Amino acid sequence: MELTLLALAAVAGKSLLFAIAAILPIINPLATAPIFVAWTQGMGSDERNHLALTVGRYVTLLLASTMVLGSLVLDLFGISLPVVRVAGGIIVAYNPWLMLNTQEPAHDDSSQMAQTPTRQHARPDTLYPLSFPITCGPGSLAAAIAVGASLRTPRITETLASLAGALAGIVIVGTVVALTYRYATALLRKLGDVGQLVFLRLMAFLLLAVGVQIVWDGIRGLIVSLPAT
Repeated sequence: MELTLLALAAVAGKSLLFAIAAILPIINPLATAPIFVAWTQGMGSDERNHLALTVGRYVTLLLASTMVLGSLVLDLFGISLPVVRVAGGIIVAYNPWLMLNTQEPAHDDSSQMAQTPTRQHARPDTLYPLSFPITCGPGSLAAAIAVGASLRTPRITETLASLAGALAGIVIVGTVVALTYRYATALLRKLGDVGQLVFLRLMAFLLLAVGVQIVWDGIRGLIVSLPAT
């Protein structure tokens, strides 16, 4: 039975919201905004805005390609989706766990890579490491794979509608990244040092909860896949 246009629109809308809810909290551009500010010190506003737009575009392309092709790669190597969820969830939960168990804000390799480079270094490094892995890391790519795998249904029209909605959601995620980075300096100035610390700890806790949920979903999928005895 073919779905009506209204039903297909509802499917696309559900997939759009699902993609945003699954990926945006993991990317969390507000948490990486201080890195972007440090990366672009000494740049003019026009150049910084252009760089923010470029990062948002790269993030969109990375997530979209991973979502569309990720499940095919999993099938090629014989990796199940629950295993990806467990591995991705552990990666997602690792950094926020460190942040919540240290007295000072965690300084990872990403922040070390953002040590106020010159303009000549910033431009060619927009894809790596600013877009990946600083903004769009392994956790968000694993989430994109999970989203893409969940879109497959026996009906082609429903699958295409879900894919279109999820791709639209990823475009929105990339736009949020670009806008957050564009106005990062003003946002961080309003928060202040104490506000930034509280905000980052809160985001770390929420991200830890997301990672645990992803791990649990993977474990539950593995348990369901066990042969009945």
